[in-house]
Amino acid sequence: TLDDFTEEEVEGILDVSIELKRWFKSGDLRKEASALQPLLGRSVALIFQKRSTRTRLSMETGISKLGGQPIFLGSDDIQLGVNESLSDSARVISRFNDVIAARVFGHHSVEELASLSSVPVINMLSDKFHPLQLLADMMTLKEYYGSENTKGRTIAYVGDGNNMAHSFVVTSPKLGYNLRVATPNGFSTLEDVQEMGRREAKNKGTDILFTEDAQEAVEGADVIVTDTWISMGQESEKNARLKAFDGYQVTNEMAKGANSDWIFLHCLPRKPEEVSDEVFYSDRSLVWDEAENRMWTAMAYVLMCQGDDVVL
Repeated sequence: TLDDFTEEEVEGILDVSIELKRWFKSGDLRKEASALQPLLGRSVALIFQKRSTRTRLSMETGISKLGGQPIFLGSDDIQLGVNESLSDSARVISRFNDVIAARVFGHHSVEELASLSSVPVINMLSDKFHPLQLLADMMTLKEYYGSENTKGRTIAYVGDGNNMAHSFVVTSPKLGYNLRVATPNGFSTLEDVQEMGRREAKNKGTDILFTEDAQEAVEGADVIVTDTWISMGQESEKNARLKAFDGYQVTNEMAKGANSDWIFLHCLPRKPEEVSDEVFYSDRSLVWDEAENRMWTAMAYVLMCQGDDVVL
């Protein structure tokens, strides 16, 4: 999780992400960027228990741009803990690769991989945290506001108390944001994660609030964020969840109490009940920049895992 890193380390990843994006997209530097291959001769094993569009594309494309070899391992290719124990898989895969990245169901799976692997392990998503998406979100805000104008701003997260909510809770206070999290009764963030957020908020002098009132959360907010209400594996709960989340759709009406220049984030894929079209497709919405930034932050994160052994 991003709770494992200091503010300076997270900011460093974001700075490298922005530099990589500028480097690769600049016409003047394109020729030089094409020769930037710090991962040449290195491979990254990408374990996917859960399918994904943005995660797979961002990792495979980003690693390739840096000269590395991404190796996709889907649920039909490798069954963690089924045909072979997690511990044995970790030991074997880390003998072949320089980094392991895993998109899993249970957070315990990525923790066990990390404890037994001889190479760095990246959490591409678990049921508890989604650190790579959170990095992309923070990069998007840093680009939009400028590096010197993010601290003290207020983020309102409205929706399910899921892995995205948890990632905002442990990271936003660390980076100087005030945070308000609104979740329906029965769908709140985990208490241990709330304690992590309160600890960071106390250390950084920021505010953090947990509420069931969406209007209270968006009052005075600079950024409004939501996520899917029905994650993969929760399809059988759809009707009950739609009923529980009634009144949580992000609309211009909901956001009347937010700051006049508020902006919107959603990590995709989006369903209409979560946010209205007039918000999602408006100039306030930064979802497409946010999606693209999944790649640049993934690239920076993989590079960080290689430590001083690679030089930009």
